[in-house]
Amino acid sequence: MLIGLIGKPSVGKSTFFKAATLADVEIASYPFTTIKPNHGVGYVKVECIDKEFNTQCMPRHGFCKDHNRFVPVDLMDVAGLVPGASEGKGLGNQFLDDLRNADAFIQIVDLSGTTDSEGKILPEGKVYDPCEDVKFLEEELDFWYYNILIKVWKGFTRTAEIESKGDFNFAKVVAKQFSGLKVNEEDVKMVLRKLPNETSGKKPSTWNESEVKLFAHYLREFSKPMIIAANKVDHPKAASNIKKLEDKYRGKLIYACSADSELALREASKHGLIDYIPGEADFKIVEGKVNDKQKAALEKIKKNVLDKYGGTGVQEILNLAVFELLKYIAIFPAGAHKLTDSKGNILPDCFLLPPNSTALDFAFFLHTDFGKNFIKAIDARSKKALGKEYMLKNGDALEIVTR
Repeated sequence: MLIGLIGKPSVGKSTFFKAATLADVEIASYPFTTIKPNHGVGYVKVECIDKEFNTQCMPRHGFCKDHNRFVPVDLMDVAGLVPGASEGKGLGNQFLDDLRNADAFIQIVDLSGTTDSEGKILPEGKVYDPCEDVKFLEEELDFWYYNILIKVWKGFTRTAEIESKGDFNFAKVVAKQFSGLKVNEEDVKMVLRKLPNETSGKKPSTWNESEVKLFAHYLREFSKPMIIAANKVDHPKAASNIKKLEDKYRGKLIYACSADSELALREASKHGLIDYIPGEADFKIVEGKVNDKQKAALEKIKKNVLDKYGGTGVQEILNLAVFELLKYIAIFPAGAHKLTDSKGNILPDCFLLPPNSTALDFAFFLHTDFGKNFIKAIDARSKKALGKEYMLKNGDALEIVTR
């Protein structure tokens, strides 16, 4: 699973990335600070099951704090997208190619309205509507998909229709043709159900330009779902601008955040100045560690961000991307009679699996041999035996029994 951070230049993508990963990346207030994509590890927050078993887990990957398990996910921060990117403007072609492997997008939008469509700072007195950022970015992503589709559309659809000899599986053909964009058959089937009857009832090879464009739009929405991170909520214009976003884009997932505040809190926590759990609405200053200037800065974050919004939003947005957009589930390998691995580590692992995964899928995920030799799974809580078709639920703790 790979989450891509996208948006125009100078909206705070690299700050969000650094806050989520604490990776050493350049942050500056000028366009195209990021040229090559930054890859790093962020963490989704799940309730650890160790509390249920009255113990303390020992993670091999990620970490656990006060029974909050932080499970690693891959994040990518790419160069800023500007209008015309699908035609090569800015770093458009490179930017779009970097996004092929992403499973979902987090679009960072600057609520301050102080930069234009290319990320350049506006003259004093000028304002920019952040709604325009959502509009142009979606248009560029749609054109990206459309340009890929239209180059081969007539040829591959006609060939597939002829070769199928009446047994034409359009979803399978498209998924195979565009697997490089992580398009799967279910995405295509969802798109076909959403298309108007007059389009879906025709042979795809006969679709006109507007019909292919509509297909490209829906395919992009389903194969690369997106959450809007409304950044810089502590700016005076933020409240009115986020209302504009919510009014104009009803139905879209929009969440307020302050990447600057989250980065400051995580850095302070890293250096032992505060006790802070990402995603929480408060922190505790470590006595004797903070000077007056640092204390004033922390209190400002508390007043202007945490108290108003219940958190900085960064952790919540990562969780929404993984668990709401992609519908992944967190599963703990756990023995029915003991919670330790062969080295004595307590609940060392927590894995993220795709939706609709079964006990057998989990066995194969752990090891091919476990899947091939699967007998049953055992629920570590109830000790109940589960068959291979058992549908996994978020927070399940299972032992796989093999022959």
